[in-house]
Amino acid sequence: MTAAYDVREVRDDADREACFGVRREVFVEEQGVPRELEYDTYDATAVHVLAVRADGLPLGTGRLLHGADALGRTGGDASVGSLGRLAVAKAARGLGVGAALVRGIEDAARERGLTAVDLHAQTHALGFYERLGYEAYGSEFPDAGIPHRAMRKAL
Repeated sequence: MTAAYDVREVRDDADREACFGVRREVFVEEQGVPRELEYDTYDATAVHVLAVRADGLPLGTGRLLHGADALGRTGGDASVGSLGRLAVAKAARGLGVGAALVRGIEDAARERGLTAVDLHAQTHALGFYERLGYEAYGSEFPDAGIPHRAMRKAL
C-alpha cells in the first residue's frame, strides 16, 4: 500500500460518510464501542478531518469540537478545542496517518482562534500523543468501558 494521502476538512456528505465508516470499523467493530455511544449530536457541528488516499480510499478521521460544544471537555475554557474520534483504518496504520490527522485538527483549531487542544486518550495511546506534544493531566477514567486520560497541548 502506498503512503500517499491527503488530510482535509470534510467537504461534503460523501466525506462525512467516509469518516463515519472509518469510525465504525475502528471503534464499533474492532473495539466493541456501542454504535449509540460512537455517534452523537456533536457530529452535526464538529469539524471533521479526513485522511484519504489518492484513489479515494478513506484511511482515517478525527474531529474537533469548539465553542459551546467543547466546554464540557475543556474545563469551561472557550479558547480550547476538543480533539476526538481519532481513528485510523487497520490497513493504514504505521503510515503516519494518525499524526497527520492530529496536525490537521490542530490547524483547524488555530484557524478558529483556539489557543489549545484537549483530548481524552485511550491509555494505550498516551505515548503517541506525548510524541505530538500533548501532556496528560488528571486521573484515569473509563469512556465506553475503555481506560482514558485527559491530555492538552498549547497551540
